[in-house]
Amino acid sequence: MLVTGGAGFLGEPVVRRLRESGAAEIVVPRRAEHDLTDAAQTAGLIESAEPDIVIHLAAEVGGIGANRDNPGRFFFANMAMGLNVIESARAMGVAKVVQVGTVCSYPKHTPVPFREADLWEGYPEETNAPYGVAKKALLVMLQGYREQYGLNGVYLMPVNLYGPRDNFDLHSSHVIPALIRKMEQARAEGAETVDCWGTGSASREFLYVEDCAEAIVLATERYDGAEPVNLGSGREITIRELAELIARLVGFEGELRWDTTKPDGQPRRSLDTERAAEAFGFRASTSFQDGLRTTIDWFRERAAEGSGATA
Repeated sequence: MLVTGGAGFLGEPVVRRLRESGAAEIVVPRRAEHDLTDAAQTAGLIESAEPDIVIHLAAEVGGIGANRDNPGRFFFANMAMGLNVIESARAMGVAKVVQVGTVCSYPKHTPVPFREADLWEGYPEETNAPYGVAKKALLVMLQGYREQYGLNGVYLMPVNLYGPRDNFDLHSSHVIPALIRKMEQARAEGAETVDCWGTGSASREFLYVEDCAEAIVLATERYDGAEPVNLGSGREITIRELAELIARLVGFEGELRWDTTKPDGQPRRSLDTERAAEAFGFRASTSFQDGLRTTIDWFRERAAEGSGATA
């Protein structure tokens, strides 16, 4: 088995769970040694690894700011990596490819809860459209390869993830690690205010990284369908409510100031998760507050060690 991105935020718990489930040989390529945006290097990797299954997790990803600043890079990297991995897997006779997509592929104004059937009902939210479109194109590729070549390609769409080992760099992180870092720093320094992006009115759904890893392993073991599958928790929260919750859990008692010159991103995100439950028995089990507390504790431990917890 080959797991691209297997040493990363999501990849590490996926690989751990695969080993716990009995997977004997798992190849985890490192970016410094294998550039998946290069077709020849990707083909060489898959030829040498000889996997029966490929789980493709590797991605160029970030929050609203990172997507806004890197639309070309995010499109190219995610499109190229997916193209190369899927084509090389087909050429080398790999039995199954599990492609992890993104909730960012959904149209900007998708009715809530997002159902897989709504995926093609419009264009994604503009700030993350290049990333979302690149990922969505890989679903089309997998379905085309299934029809023409018989490749068993599975496509999963996780909602926003969070948890220990996330990226806490304020320039490229997603909203939960960014808020945790801001709130914790403000609390430690005795600051009276924390600045938050947007109006706070947009909503999101979040999935604890360990739950997502469980879902990916279950899908790898039990799902062989052509249709995409949402992975989520089924719980929607506004960004304002999220910021207030993190402030309370961190112990920051100052004022939250909303910078309305910054974008909100997609107005709402909340998934219908019934297909995952029916197809391979996945339902998220980690409560949101428990997941946040664990993430905050991890960040504090790394900060105390002087690591900065930026990645």
